[in-house]
Amino acid sequence: MDGPTDPPLRLDAPREEALARAAKLIEQAWRSFDRYRPEEPPLDERVRALLRSALPEEPSPVDEILDDAARILDESIAQPRPRYFAFIGSSGLEIGAIGDALASCYDINLAVDAGAATQIERQSVRWVAEFLGYPATAGGAFTSGGTISNMTALAAARQRALPESRNEGMGGRRATVYCSREVHYSITRAVEILGIGSANLRSLPIDGERRLRPDAVADAIDRDRSEGMVPVAVVASAGTTLTGAVDPIGELADVCADRGVWLHVDGAYGLPAAATSTKGSLFGGLDRADSCAVDLHKWLYLPKSCSVVLVRRPEDLIAAFAHQEGYLPHQRHELHAVDITLEYSRPFRALKAWLAFRAHGAPAFRAAIERNLEHAQLLYDTVKAEPAFEALGPPPQLSIVPFRHVPEGVEDANAHNWELARALLADGRVYVASALIDDAVYLRPCLVNFRTTQEDVMALVEVAGEVGEKLAAKG
Repeated sequence: MDGPTDPPLRLDAPREEALARAAKLIEQAWRSFDRYRPEEPPLDERVRALLRSALPEEPSPVDEILDDAARILDESIAQPRPRYFAFIGSSGLEIGAIGDALASCYDINLAVDAGAATQIERQSVRWVAEFLGYPATAGGAFTSGGTISNMTALAAARQRALPESRNEGMGGRRATVYCSREVHYSITRAVEILGIGSANLRSLPIDGERRLRPDAVADAIDRDRSEGMVPVAVVASAGTTLTGAVDPIGELADVCADRGVWLHVDGAYGLPAAATSTKGSLFGGLDRADSCAVDLHKWLYLPKSCSVVLVRRPEDLIAAFAHQEGYLPHQRHELHAVDITLEYSRPFRALKAWLAFRAHGAPAFRAAIERNLEHAQLLYDTVKAEPAFEALGPPPQLSIVPFRHVPEGVEDANAHNWELARALLADGRVYVASALIDDAVYLRPCLVNFRTTQEDVMALVEVAGEVGEKLAAKG
């Protein structure tokens, strides 16, 4: 039996002191996010020594290890910083970080009924649907990200098209999914894991605005059906990762309704813009989609991970995922979340969304998104006006603005811009990645940070021009 000693896993200082130290470090981090920093710091000797250390056999003072954690985080690439323009990052909204801390403390599992927490998740799903303009009767769940949200929706679509597939597998049946050639790779992963196969993912032509062509979708569905294949779903992108293009959801809804095919909207990045007055019309027909996915940790600014999958008919998720397990209490009238999702261990992700909507209100989120859109237009107009820069195509549909540096005397623009992207990362004043679009290399900034200012946007152009001119002068 245990003796009268303290239980294991006690800190060397009172918990209150450890919490106060952690809160101080978080406060310092938040202050540092309010302004850009002139470079990304290299790993210092303390961090290098920590990386060489073996598995600890002795405890360390809690203040020391918390300070080490803060040092490591500060020397990492932090997406909340206002001049982080690469990829589609999170902003780490403060109330969301607090929500994560509270949720982790209670460590609730949302796989089964968790009382008030379960009700908060359901309410938050409704709030997200209302914010986006999706039917209020929709069902859904919080997931870890767009990949799982998309896979969840396509699993429900597969079950609708092939009801026997859950038990019998695909059994040699050929199923198909239709999308733009610029669809996110998570759709490819989903069809591979679901047994549909990437060879049966129809990557179809886009129009002059880089949107999926509904006529191409209709022709492909009709052709595949005539050859004995089973169309499972059409995936409309509501903001492609490459350029921010929004597929014509309403027209695709017509194609799907005429042919009895599931329409899924992958809005992991762009769907929050549906709530704005300036861009809402781009998403017309969203309410007719069978399902949609949105990452709240992208353009609703919350910390990762926080995504939502919505379905117009809640019973579609039940059909795709529900089981009767002997160790789960199913005597309640309502099914558990595990009956509509992939996960059996589900953290309380909804809490940070619930807190954020309550702390700020929906209009504040709309205003923040509108500001990002204004900054994207400013960036586009600025590079269009500069002879040494070239913007991609027409004005941005959302907040991705690909552009490239094309000064006089540079013969290989692709090589120059590839080197420019590398040089900008080494320079550290702005953080931006490159992308290959139509066989041309572009810088591809994305503006989804509520901290980013007009000054930060102009700095991106100035620094890219300065570093680009130095590269061009070197030949």
